[in-house]
Amino acid sequence: MQFNRRYFLGSLPLLASTAVVPNAQSRFFDFVLVHGTWHGGWVWRSVAEKLQKLGHRVWTPTCTGCGERIHLTGPQVGLDTHIEDISNVIKFEDLSEIILVGHSFAGVTITGVADQLGERVKRIVFFDAIVPRPGRLAGVPKDPFSGRFPNWWYERSKKFVEGYQMVMWDDYPIEMLVPPDETSAVALLRNRITTHPAKQWTDELELKNGGWDGLSPVFIHCVGQNYRRTSEEMIGPARTGRQWQFIEADCPRDGMLTHPDLIASLFDDLAKNQRAIEKNV
Repeated sequence: MQFNRRYFLGSLPLLASTAVVPNAQSRFFDFVLVHGTWHGGWVWRSVAEKLQKLGHRVWTPTCTGCGERIHLTGPQVGLDTHIEDISNVIKFEDLSEIILVGHSFAGVTITGVADQLGERVKRIVFFDAIVPRPGRLAGVPKDPFSGRFPNWWYERSKKFVEGYQMVMWDDYPIEMLVPPDETSAVALLRNRITTHPAKQWTDELELKNGGWDGLSPVFIHCVGQNYRRTSEEMIGPARTGRQWQFIEADCPRDGMLTHPDLIASLFDDLAKNQRAIEKNV
């Protein structure tokens, strides 16, 4: 089932003030929310709290070399490391009713997780995230003929800390994430943003089981983003693909910080929709 929908704050229902206890026949899911580049699990805190009040269980892991795990960074940390980080959370927490969400370049990470643990994932959600597919299986793909990365990547890499740690502020202003007048979000980002391991962008994803294919994929396009809105190259098949549900959200790229009610309500709607699909199968 596909539909296009734009979410606005004025149309949101009030959130429940008390948590609902899930049961075996409930509509509730285990949400695994994966942060994007330069972020950590902290970025999802407000959304996670709201989903928990609605009755869902929520995990917001931080990948190696990011956020509070920045001390574990190293030149060897890459895409496979991040896939293993998230896969291990799922395995050790024994999660099986999962809505798996990835932000930005974590779209590659969650596709790798889904490829390994697809039987546990009920729905995969790309939150303004890159959608991997044949011909684009890395954040920064190599030229298929020369095997080289784009010239801009080599130029950018000259500024990396110790040759492998990407610094957001070297290449992007705060508008890449939120508008400058979102003062609370800006202060949080300036305090929490860390470097990011470059290999998570350059490592090529190897798929054995189809990745997101067959997992009711959803793309959420943050159309409130004014500075360098996510491109069609990132979106790929999501806008018109047969399997895909494409949603426009009226928020900036880091909408989980500026519009947590909106994003939590949107995720909860996806959970309701998924249960409805399952009942009709």
